Amino acid sequence: MGREARRAQARAERRAKRGQGSTARTRNPAATAAQPSHVDQARSRGSFLKPAWIVDIISELRKVTWPSRQEVGYLTTVVIIVSLIVGAILGTADLGFGWFVEQTILR
Repeated sequence: MGREARRAQARAERRAKRGQGSTARTRNPAATAAQPSHVDQARSRGSFLKPAWIVDIISELRKVTWPSRQEVGYLTTVVIIVSLIVGAILGTADLGFGWFVEQTILR
């Protein structure tokens, strides 16, 4: 979980605790029901040049927790190192099996 997601979760938990503790600040359910939700707004914004499914994709991509530059560099290094190790193991196995076949079957 990224830092931003943890912070957002902590904020949501604080809001939930505040909402449970105070009964004087309860919201009117009729007032919240009258407001259109974010999903309804996104779906109604579709047009010929920007269909609703593209708007949905963009809204979902904004929710993604993207890795930082340091995380991307670290994970890229890990992938390269693991790829080299696996390549060396497979290359060695290939050379070993090739030698074995030449020495036993092809003689």
